[in-house]
Amino acid sequence: MQLEGIHHISAITGDAPANVDFYARVLGMRLVKKTVNQDDPTVYHLFYADEDGSPGADLTFFEYPGARQGRHGSGMVHTIVFRVASEAALDFWVDRLAGEGIEASRDTGRIVFADPEGLGLEFVVVERPDAPLSARSLDVPAEFALQGFEAVRAYADDWPRSEALLSGPMGLTEIASHDWEARGELRGGRIVFEDSPGRGVPGAGTVHHVAWSIGLGEEEAWQQLIARTGLRPTPVIDRFYFRSVYFREPSGILYELATRGPGFTSDEPKETLGEALSLPPNFEAVRDSVSQKLTPLPDVTQWRPAVTA
Repeated sequence: MQLEGIHHISAITGDAPANVDFYARVLGMRLVKKTVNQDDPTVYHLFYADEDGSPGADLTFFEYPGARQGRHGSGMVHTIVFRVASEAALDFWVDRLAGEGIEASRDTGRIVFADPEGLGLEFVVVERPDAPLSARSLDVPAEFALQGFEAVRAYADDWPRSEALLSGPMGLTEIASHDWEARGELRGGRIVFEDSPGRGVPGAGTVHHVAWSIGLGEEEAWQQLIARTGLRPTPVIDRFYFRSVYFREPSGILYELATRGPGFTSDEPKETLGEALSLPPNFEAVRDSVSQKLTPLPDVTQWRPAVTA
């Protein structure tokens, strides 16, 4: 068994309409699934990714309307790193973000900024064998589009135990000091540990968890492997679009192991992903009551090229 990089990253927003506007319109990602938090179906779970909703490009948000802005701290991912193709792409993004009133710090090969709720984002130019995972957008030319996850940056206060878990049972490789890569046959993804600034406060603009990608059918074996380390993984949970195991690593970061499949086309066609509210079959009975409580969202089709046969 081998992890295939980052599957998805889940964060919190206090304003779903503004979140859709930023990630779908400004960043040009595709809203591939509009569904509910399966642990609290009164709130959205929004999934942004590439054109196909691929693991490795999937950034998700739980909406808690009006949630106060949080603060990243120990045991939390604080920055999400995306790949882009070139320095010209970075130039494009600096200008585009400035037009939205967002200042990006520019350096050779990278820009760093925060989304409107304070979530750290970084775009980097790197050479990787991974296929680019990009979405189509009317305002973001294909050559400048985001290409999927490169890494996450996290605050840790128990580096020895956190890194022993990565190098041992999870099978990551340290490619630089405190910089760990999970690379399989399909993709790679990294986590970089940094000194903790102190206690964090969960809230809008903070990361809830990072999910690592595993093969469909491997979830039980991974659950048992993590249990043998003395950590406390959940049982395998069926999320309909994938199957998951959750656990907190020694510094407190919430990890998920998520399967590559069944996938987002399990209940709607690829051509119209994310345009309607999707509910797993066991939530269909509450569709009417749930729909009345959810915040109206912008029509994302206005930012996407027309579907062609």
